[in-house]
Amino acid sequence: MIRYFDDNRNRPARAIQIWLILIGLASNRQTITYQELSKVLGFKGEGVFADILGHIAFYCKENELPSLTDLVVKKDTGLPGDGLATQVINFNAERERVYNHKWFRMFPPTVDELAASFKRGKAALT
Repeated sequence: MIRYFDDNRNRPARAIQIWLILIGLASNRQTITYQELSKVLGFKGEGVFADILGHIAFYCKENELPSLTDLVVKKDTGLPGDGLATQVINFNAERERVYNHKWFRMFPPTVDELAASFKRGKAALT
């Protein structure tokens, strides 16, 4: 049975959807703006990504993976948003790590794995 992503923006499920988009971009050495990503997903605005991308960011950090979310950038600067930016000085070097990682050798994380990483990551910030 075919299932579709619903419009309620289930964050962990949408994070898997974005994970798939981002690993495709990584393999082609590309980035995507928040606006472009919003359009691909059918969202009506681009200011809705913090928690969704946060699932991926915390998962990557927890599993010592390159910061896949660094491929989502602001249109005007070409840099990731402030809330999700990795704590690195050289974004070009970090982006190269993302591009060079063998993402397609990995199974994508599950909804439960992403949700658990997000919960632990948010708790560590407080």
